[in-house]
Formats: sequence, structure tokens, C-alpha cells
Amino acid sequence: MKKRLSWDEIKKNFPNKWVGLSEVDWKDESNVRSAVVTYAGDSDVEPLKRQLAGEDIYAIYTTPDNLCPLGMLVSSK
Repeated sequence: MKKRLSWDEIKKNFPNKWVGLSEVDWKDESNVRSAVVTYAGDSDVEPLKRQLAGEDIYAIYTTPDNLCPLGMLVSSK
């Protein structure tokens, strides 16, 4: 089982990276309180592929002032 991190911990551990988050606990409709990181890297392609394959992950860049988050695709399965 992967460790849940706060948004501040995610930004500190994965600066300027795309992260794929699961089990997201939201502060409000657009701000993450905590989550489990299932992907971290320089490209948004991998989390997008996972979303399209039906995985419930949220792809976001850890420096939101630079880029907008991709959002989340949710499977209707």
C-alpha cells in the first residue's frame, strides 16, 4: 500500500512534476488536501493513458502557477 501524502508533501517530494493521484481527499472542488501518488514524472502522457484506460487518477502539475491540471476522467464501469 502506498503512503498518503499531504499536498504540501507531494509538492516538496515531486517539485515541478506531473503526478497521478489516487484516493484524493479534496479540501474543496479544486484543491487537494492529501492523496496517494501513483505516478510522478516530467510528462502528462502516462497519467492521461491511465485515465483513458479507466484508472481513477487525477493528473496535476505540482507547480500550478505554471500549468493547468488535466483533470480527471472517471470510468462509468
